[in-house]
Amino acid sequence: MQLDDRKKKILQAIIRNYLETGEPVGSRTISKYTDLNLSSATIRNEMSDLEEMGYIVQPHTSAGRIPTDIGYRFYVDTMMAEKDREIEEMREVCLQKEDKMDLLLKQVARVLAQTTNYATMISAPQYHRNKLKFIQLSRVDEGQLLAVIMVEGNVIKNHLLSVREQLDDETLLKLNILLNSHLNGLTMEEINLGTIAVLKRQAGIHGEIVSDVLDAVAEAIREEEDLEIYTSGANNIFRYPELADQESASKLITAFEEKKALGTLVQETLAGESNTGIQVYIGNESPIQSMKDCSVVTATYELDEGMKGTIGIIGPKRMDYDRVIGMLKTMMHQLDDLYKKK
Repeated sequence: MQLDDRKKKILQAIIRNYLETGEPVGSRTISKYTDLNLSSATIRNEMSDLEEMGYIVQPHTSAGRIPTDIGYRFYVDTMMAEKDREIEEMREVCLQKEDKMDLLLKQVARVLAQTTNYATMISAPQYHRNKLKFIQLSRVDEGQLLAVIMVEGNVIKNHLLSVREQLDDETLLKLNILLNSHLNGLTMEEINLGTIAVLKRQAGIHGEIVSDVLDAVAEAIREEEDLEIYTSGANNIFRYPELADQESASKLITAFEEKKALGTLVQETLAGESNTGIQVYIGNESPIQSMKDCSVVTATYELDEGMKGTIGIIGPKRMDYDRVIGMLKTMMHQLDDLYKKK
């Protein structure tokens, strides 16, 4: 017999409560867990149906109910299907946003280069102070678990964990509930020794798995993606005699082509971000050796959910600072508006 929505919600509430307490679950308890606004008598009738169908069992007279293997199987399959669907939907949304963001940033770099007649760069946004949003452990084979970790910004990381023991569905489910109830919404800095000690104690013999998951979470939160940097107008430096000699121009062009040095500029800018979001490096103040004969003006733009990136304009020391800073301030605000419309 197919379970209707009401029975599904009641069964899920029974299993969740039993996993948390280890005690048989009564109708009065379930009435507090569901959003169906049902009386205890109605819930008792539904529980009787679920018992007849083999999803729950009453361990002894006058006790509440506990899940059967069939009940656990239904719960695990349903939960995994829902989470897989949620993650797939998140992936699709993220990919669509990334594609649109890619085009937008390239356009910004090109427009700034054409407008200023200087060289320009812009970095794709990175996530800062990431918070953990969701963990899902699932079995790959007898010796491996897949940890799917979603962090702030809906960034999804997959990690394979080696395990020495075979974990059944109920144990995996308990570990998923334990990890999510204690860790969701926390940054890595907030996952302190006290939190870790509680998790390991409650995990019991599976404490080593919890340690491995925490290592994976730390890597997912702190892991930096390959920094994507878009550039435009590098040839504009030949407009300025003081930058156009063969050695200086060659170093600047190499910096724009290889982009490693530009990555250093981005990290330096984000680390030393000023209150205005604008920083000016003149000559030797530049963190990039090949730009010691230039001036570099950078701006930090910020989008939703902690995403930050850097816009930079590189030109001669005699650049029009007032105009460049004004344009960067305008672009910082416009990027936010443009991104929301994409």
